[in-house]
Amino acid sequence: MGHDDHEHDHAHPHSHEHHGHEHHGEHRHDSPTSREHRAQAPAQVAAFVITCSDSRGEREDETGAELRRLLEGAGHSLAGSRVVKDEAAQIREAVEAAIAAGARAVIVNGGTGIGRRDVTIETVRALFEKELPGFGELFRALSFREIGTAAMLSRATAGTFRGAIVFALPGSPAAATLAMEQLILPELGHLVRELTR
Repeated sequence: MGHDDHEHDHAHPHSHEHHGHEHHGEHRHDSPTSREHRAQAPAQVAAFVITCSDSRGEREDETGAELRRLLEGAGHSLAGSRVVKDEAAQIREAVEAAIAAGARAVIVNGGTGIGRRDVTIETVRALFEKELPGFGELFRALSFREIGTAAMLSRATAGTFRGAIVFALPGSPAAATLAMEQLILPELGHLVRELTR
């Protein structure tokens, strides 16, 4: 998983903070609207973790285990988890099964690089009703600060599908942890609330 592994572990270049994100009143972190949205957001979200790998099984799935630990540590519930091969049909079926199991957040890890077998991004993008390009942009910005220009190899993304938010993260534990701690967990309840509006 080469770069699908490093791009993640890291931090933002200044671009996102200083190019106006904080100037849109309702999106400012300190705005009344933002605070209200967080106050009304569900504290617990049912999540499902999917690991895409040709080499990792349940026992070797360190990244999936870390994602589950972080979710539960933040007070969210697990609707389930599974490991699938880097194959479009298996990934698609796993995402659909996760939502059928009641997940409002589906966190896929692995298969996000540019290798021939990396098909996660193409597979989940085909399912998205709405894509959230800001997730991938911010993730790559965070990664750039830590690993430099290799961050451009990450294709991590997120989008909506059947009333749930689907995240596609790199397979490395450090990268997945970065995405979870810096981006997903702080906004998960808010994102799910927005899906119901």
